[in-house]
Amino acid sequence: MSHRQHLFSLRAGYALREVWAEGYGREALLKDLIAGATVGVIAIPLAMALAIASGVPPQYGLYTAIIAGAIIALAGGSRYSVSGPTAAFVVILHPLTTKYGLAGLLLASVMAGIILIAMAYARLGRFIEYIPESVTLGFTGGIAIVIAVLQIPDFTGLAFHELPEHFVAKIIAIGTHLHQLDTGSTLIAAFTLSVMMLWPRLRTPVPPHLPALVLACLLGIMLSGMGIELDTIGSRFHYLLPDGSEAAGIPPYLPSLEWPWNRAGADGHPLELSWALVTDLLPAAFAIAMLGAIESLLCAVVLDGMSGKRHSANSELLAQGMANVVTPFFGGITATAAIARSATNFKAGAVSPVAALAHAVVVLLGLLLLARFLAYVPMPAMAALLIVVAWNMSEAPKSIKLIRKSPLPDVLVFLVCLSLTVFFDMVIAITVGVLLASLLFMREMAAITRVVEITDSSEFSHRSLPANWKVFKIRGALFFAAADRIFGEMTQHARGVDGIILHMRYSSYLDAGGLAAIEKLMAHCEKHQIPLIFSAWQFQPLKTLARARADTTSPLSASYPTLDDAISEALSRDQQHETE
Repeated sequence: MSHRQHLFSLRAGYALREVWAEGYGREALLKDLIAGATVGVIAIPLAMALAIASGVPPQYGLYTAIIAGAIIALAGGSRYSVSGPTAAFVVILHPLTTKYGLAGLLLASVMAGIILIAMAYARLGRFIEYIPESVTLGFTGGIAIVIAVLQIPDFTGLAFHELPEHFVAKIIAIGTHLHQLDTGSTLIAAFTLSVMMLWPRLRTPVPPHLPALVLACLLGIMLSGMGIELDTIGSRFHYLLPDGSEAAGIPPYLPSLEWPWNRAGADGHPLELSWALVTDLLPAAFAIAMLGAIESLLCAVVLDGMSGKRHSANSELLAQGMANVVTPFFGGITATAAIARSATNFKAGAVSPVAALAHAVVVLLGLLLLARFLAYVPMPAMAALLIVVAWNMSEAPKSIKLIRKSPLPDVLVFLVCLSLTVFFDMVIAITVGVLLASLLFMREMAAITRVVEITDSSEFSHRSLPANWKVFKIRGALFFAAADRIFGEMTQHARGVDGIILHMRYSSYLDAGGLAAIEKLMAHCEKHQIPLIFSAWQFQPLKTLARARADTTSPLSASYPTLDDAISEALSRDQQHETE
């Protein structure tokens, strides 16, 4: 595969086909099964916690890890990506669930999947490279802040029927209720957080959140025996048995196939599928698709850097789209590639997407075999787990480094994206961030573009110029943001001279705005009877000039391949002028 072919390829099962073509044997299978088991054990509590944070019962997170994880593993374009529910979606899915219920969330996920498939066939995967790091760090940092704030009620045991919609109102509501802090819940949460922070110092292969949750369950049982009641998965969530009775916790069986909109809405009743509903959900679906594309492709890029392999961006988008269309029919929520789980998968020795498939099987076995035990997990422990997830996704060290060492425009973009994500909306944050980054980049590029006089420089030519002629070079891109300034400077330089040579060797880009500035300069020189000659155009500007040529006034009619040739033409014109 060529250096950039992976940016344009589109084929379902791209990563699996690549591995199979290279040769896949028993040893690779064993490595994949071990890595898949490792990530699967990690994914079980994370999937539940992220579903709860999104406003739905924990089993729907497990369904997502099972179904979407398997589909994306089989159809995706990245060898090591592990997909499922992720923290980044919480800021979109939680308000969606509050307003439309599970049915609205699932329908929006299906719509987002269709958008992702369309993006794949439009070959938009390669455009991930145009999103600046300051934008991604800004909105991921903002998402982390929102997730952490959402966990405070469960962390401290505060009783909330429903948190306000806006961030500032959330902070005010939490602050006014802090006096109701529950000692038992806070103790469990702080204990879980402490274990997760201290466990890595033991340097064991066991990930920290597993012993943290197990020990939190034991501590919760002990506190319950002492008469201190705690909110657990079993006490908060219930499901219906086949005989119609209600049971606590998570149902220990596979999800059923059902139309997404026929599941419970915000009022507990199914939604009525209509064009108005689809229109209402479209902004959220678009936001889900954009975030899913960004996160899954960023994950693939990170894994490429770790492994030295190359993913197929469009194939990965196709797989993500397929999974998000299919999974909601089985109750699964929005899915995308998870950077932390994918990195763990690679570090655990994964060789191919079979590891991600094995991870989905392990989650399935966990659902079937461990459901009754998962009901004992305290909700404050899950809140502590999500706070750690939020901290990890914030990439605070990278953000601090960006603020301390990056240029001011990058810092400004970062702060704007973070603030807009926290106080308004992630889609607004990304849109404004990319636009602001683009404008600041254009300003910097325009500032770099300069007009420099080289008349007396022997570096460019050893030949003598005609009397009162001057040579200038344009250094930098000649585009619309710099065009008027360059035209103004050149008209000033043209005063009192008998002729001008513009050396274009150091200007590699010319757009319509730059072309208009050149034509205005030619008209100005013609009006004042000042000869204007061009030399050494680069390839892209030559293409622009050739496409725009309509008559003999084109810059091409006064252009020469080298500066020496242009000086020869100037000498010829000067001699002709003297004879006249």
